[in-house]
Amino acid sequence: MPSCGTQSIGSSTSTLAAGVFKFRLARHGEGTSGGARAIVAMKFGKRIVLMFGFEKKDQGNIKADELRAFRNAARVYLGYSEEEMTAILRKKSLLGIIEPRTERGERHGKSV
Repeated sequence: MPSCGTQSIGSSTSTLAAGVFKFRLARHGEGTSGGARAIVAMKFGKRIVLMFGFEKKDQGNIKADELRAFRNAARVYLGYSEEEMTAILRKKSLLGIIEPRTERGERHGKSV
């Protein structure tokens, strides 16, 4: 299961398309079947972009046209250079989450 730093992102994951993953997120005491879902664009070791989150009770499976849209969005998000992503984050078009620095001042990851 992929993780970001030392925290696990989900209870289980599925690859939907190149760079597009669905994480099944469990509610405490309920397991993953009725929990939430997160659709992310991810390039391991480089960038993770949360594209969509939903409660399983509110929406079923992702439809083919939605998957195509997520695949296209992932291609764009993951194709940005670090400089382009920094500019987007500065404009606050996306919210960036960066892992905290360790005691030695080093980061475990890059901007997410």
